[in-house]
Amino acid sequence: MAKHQHKRGANMRTRLMITALFILLQIAVFVMIAYVFAGRKFWIYTTFQIISLITVTRIVTKRGNPSYKLMWIIFILLFPVVGGLSYLVWGGGRIFPHVKKRMRKFSEGAEPFLVQDTKVKSRLSYEDLHHSRQSEYLTKASGFPVYDNTECTYLSPGEAALPVILRELEKAEKYIFIEFFILSEDSMWEPIHSILKQKVANGVDVRVIFDDFGSITRQYQGFAKRLAADGIKVAVFNKISASVNIFQNNRNHRKIIVIDGKVAFTGGMNIADEYINEITLHGYWMDSAIMLRGKAVSSFVVMFLNMWGFCVGKKQRYSKFITDYVRPTAGFVQPFSDGPINEKNPGEGLYMQMLNTAQKYVYIATPYLIVDNAMTRALILAAESGVDVRIITPHIPDKKYVHLVTQYSYDELLDAGVKIFEYTPGFIHSKFFVSDDRVATVGTINMDYRSFFFHFECGVWMCGNDTVLDIKSHFLRLQKQSMEIERVKWKKRPLRQKIKQAILYFFAPFM
Repeated sequence: MAKHQHKRGANMRTRLMITALFILLQIAVFVMIAYVFAGRKFWIYTTFQIISLITVTRIVTKRGNPSYKLMWIIFILLFPVVGGLSYLVWGGGRIFPHVKKRMRKFSEGAEPFLVQDTKVKSRLSYEDLHHSRQSEYLTKASGFPVYDNTECTYLSPGEAALPVILRELEKAEKYIFIEFFILSEDSMWEPIHSILKQKVANGVDVRVIFDDFGSITRQYQGFAKRLAADGIKVAVFNKISASVNIFQNNRNHRKIIVIDGKVAFTGGMNIADEYINEITLHGYWMDSAIMLRGKAVSSFVVMFLNMWGFCVGKKQRYSKFITDYVRPTAGFVQPFSDGPINEKNPGEGLYMQMLNTAQKYVYIATPYLIVDNAMTRALILAAESGVDVRIITPHIPDKKYVHLVTQYSYDELLDAGVKIFEYTPGFIHSKFFVSDDRVATVGTINMDYRSFFFHFECGVWMCGNDTVLDIKSHFLRLQKQSMEIERVKWKKRPLRQKIKQAILYFFAPFM
């Protein structure tokens, strides 16, 4: 098995390296041609300068993330010959207009299945006017409604979540939808694959979406073809190609399982052995998921079908998959999605809403803490207003350079009274906020630029149900296993480390 695992990784890494080499070659040719022509003709050099000047002016006046804009402005000023053109080709937008148009085209027809039940909305406002503002924001920013009659179950760690997922997959009668950033062909996949093949044989409609970049080194060659041979429908999101294309930067980071329109899962977990601690990569891998039963599952049906339609180029019949399944339960549930076609950034906006409306506490778990000035300010304002803000990040990172940038944010937050803990057993990949024993959100959204601005993401907001307290209890257990970052000691860390963190932070919008 180890030999086959090595072969799998080697084959796919070779493909990735060849692709990267071709892209670098294209960039090198572009830069060389630009400088050769600019050096020979003064008017060409002047044209490049004018393009760069106009581009900088456009960046300054354009709405957008200040840190991302500043990085491009500095790059253009340092390299005026190619800087302006580089921005126009690769940095002018989070996603190409034609891609955005195509995604919206294949989402047409979903609106009737995302209509807000006014009675539910009114009851939420009546029961919890203060926190209903978060739901109101989410509806306007993401387009997804809030539901009642939905049962939530918080699942953590990954090895505890897997048996529940398998049990629910076994119950499927009509369809199974699976969408993951990483779908690795290893021991976690084996029982899932076995059930999927069995279900296909029984006439169940099984569909799988995986992100090409996230899965490229995790599968044997011909993986998609073998699934198709099993009768499983497959769509690969944004295939890696040897071309300089800004859309390659937009990945599908969502994790979704939907079964018969009755049950849905999402959270931080991917399908790979480290997520269930079958293998050890970065110490103990702590992750989490949320299972929904009931009305709110309809939103995940829509999310999946929107992405499926985009990937396969065919509009979907939503009515065929939406059910009226109800699980009478207290509280409210609101699934939502986010991505680069949505300029309102509901994922980041929800996090800031929770910080702004908190009265007692906000507890946060995130693998990365690479935040811009606006999010930093929201964390600081909450802490300086007397809110107990606590954050758990990994102690053993998956990417050392990214962890250094995460730690760069500690200084300012510690000064404001934010309590920061590092999960000492290993790597915490869970992404959740919980506040005031009333509201929580669990999903795929990291606290970094990629999740907030470039990736397709999803999550679930909850209010007034028992799951909120389950998430709070889990945070407190994690905190006991974590090392608190003490402000005085942190200030005395080596100068070399401070310099590394400051330099890497400059490139944070690309991380």
